[in-house]
Amino acid sequence: MLEKPEVPDELIIRRLHEEYNLRVAELTFLPLGADMGTAVYRVITDDGTAYFLKLRKGFDEISVTVPLFLKSQGIKEIIAPFETKSKRGWADFGEYKMILYPFIEGENGFEMELTDDRKRVLGLALKRIHGVKIPLELKGVIPQETFSPQWRERVKHFQRQVENRTFSDLNAARLAKFIKSQHNEIGRLIKRTEELASKLQSKSLEFVLCHTDIHGGNMLIDKNDEFFIVDWDAPLLAPKERDLMFVGGGIDEIWKNKRDEAVFYEDMEQRILILL
Repeated sequence: MLEKPEVPDELIIRRLHEEYNLRVAELTFLPLGADMGTAVYRVITDDGTAYFLKLRKGFDEISVTVPLFLKSQGIKEIIAPFETKSKRGWADFGEYKMILYPFIEGENGFEMELTDDRKRVLGLALKRIHGVKIPLELKGVIPQETFSPQWRERVKHFQRQVENRTFSDLNAARLAKFIKSQHNEIGRLIKRTEELASKLQSKSLEFVLCHTDIHGGNMLIDKNDEFFIVDWDAPLLAPKERDLMFVGGGIDEIWKNKRDEAVFYEDMEQRILILL
């Protein structure tokens, strides 16, 4: 959220004291992130400790319970939220949920180059995450990959829209023109994706805990060169390739060549699923 929500600072400060026993000296809104349902703040307490506060709409508990669980398993590359007085990872706050984290001074993987050592740390951290044994009560609330046609059908819908509608918005008109000009190529990609989904649905695959969004923006390196995986908003039980596809798959600029991939896979013993 880039604009401060209409929530009085005094109410936030009071709730932080009630739920986390914090005595807040300074509360600063940070215009960060593309999620219009999430506002973030830096909180400074009387003793100078800094915290990172999220106020979230449309909250899903697994975005908190999963990192809390991983942290409990000794995976240090996870930033888990603080628990409230009632031992929950969030507090109710009107239409929002209040989630409090340590404040990490650092840069993400787009702002700071991922060195070979950092790529190795990422590889080993994902190996530990993929290998963790998930308790049944947590496994029951984490969604599972089904290779659903949902997004393929959405693209087909867009194709039909651009054939039957005109758009006054300049950007929408440009996108519609592009979709129409690439109709055959997009159709070929949809068909190929459907074939791959069918093949995967017919296989007996090992499903593990996946982050699902391992790109540079979700990797944080602090001033002490400590490495963290952040934003567990959409965890999924899926084949480990759901995360590994980011490495060398053309999805992220940090993987520029085969050598970068090799560094990531050092000592991992991760298999690559051959689809083609």
